[in-house]
Amino acid sequence: MSYFKTAILLAGLTALFMGVGYLIGGASGAAIALVVAAATNIFAYWNSDKMVLSMYGAQQVDAHSAPDLVRLVADLASNAQLPMPRVFIMDNPQPNAFATGRNPENAAVAVTTGLMQSLSREELAGVIAHELAHVKNHDTLLMTVTATIAGAISMLAQFGMFFGGNRDNNNGGLGIIGSIVMMIVAPLAAMLVQMAISRSREYAADDLGARICGEPRWLASALAKIDNAAHQVPNVEAERAPATAHMFIINPLTGQGMDNLFATHPSTENRIAALTQLAATLGVTTRGPARAAAAAPRGPWSGAPRSRGPWG
Repeated sequence: MSYFKTAILLAGLTALFMGVGYLIGGASGAAIALVVAAATNIFAYWNSDKMVLSMYGAQQVDAHSAPDLVRLVADLASNAQLPMPRVFIMDNPQPNAFATGRNPENAAVAVTTGLMQSLSREELAGVIAHELAHVKNHDTLLMTVTATIAGAISMLAQFGMFFGGNRDNNNGGLGIIGSIVMMIVAPLAAMLVQMAISRSREYAADDLGARICGEPRWLASALAKIDNAAHQVPNVEAERAPATAHMFIINPLTGQGMDNLFATHPSTENRIAALTQLAATLGVTTRGPARAAAAAPRGPWSGAPRSRGPWG
């Protein structure tokens, strides 16, 4: 999906938010909704990365506490022509990862212990390259904004239930029936738009990430492993905060196996098929492994700890 279509979806999400405000309070309600949207997004712009990293208990690591991981991230960031992001590890058995931050200069990449223990070095490179692609495409800010607006729409719709249900229908209020409909339909519409944006950015990050690491099949293999584990290994923190599920490389909640309106991610099978096609295309002009892989030790994370890891 192009940036233009993504922008249209984001504009639609904002318009929906203002529309709910209008239904509740007329023109003044729409204006207030716009102010609230701006305020929540300003807050999210400056604090979203800290909030989500804290939510998942992510611990920052460096070249002393996790030298192999940090070196791999640095090599891939260099390939992507990005500043070195902060690197975090989450003590979580489910293989997964996400990126966050308002811009490339303030980005962070977080991986779980389960990811480091279950993937080979090459597969891990593919996952990290995917997350760096989100950073390079400024998706981390985009997804924060969409999640914030979608959450605000749900809150505003529930707020309108009290005001709409208590106003006289003859005086222009929504009435109890209209309020109930708005409370159900508005958050659902917001969720669908949010998911459409999220899914489109995953395809784009797969494509760019494969180019950053130089071998699409590494990422394809990693996606297959992570998707399989997501069905078997629960992510307790994600279950408590399902609104953050779209941030991960694979849905940490359900790992759905088919494209549909309610999937936070595209079908893993479709993503792997696209990467396989990209590998065939790049095979014509691209020879040899990526620079990042060439610079790093090869093989699985055989030395990865099986409990809490080297950070403690």
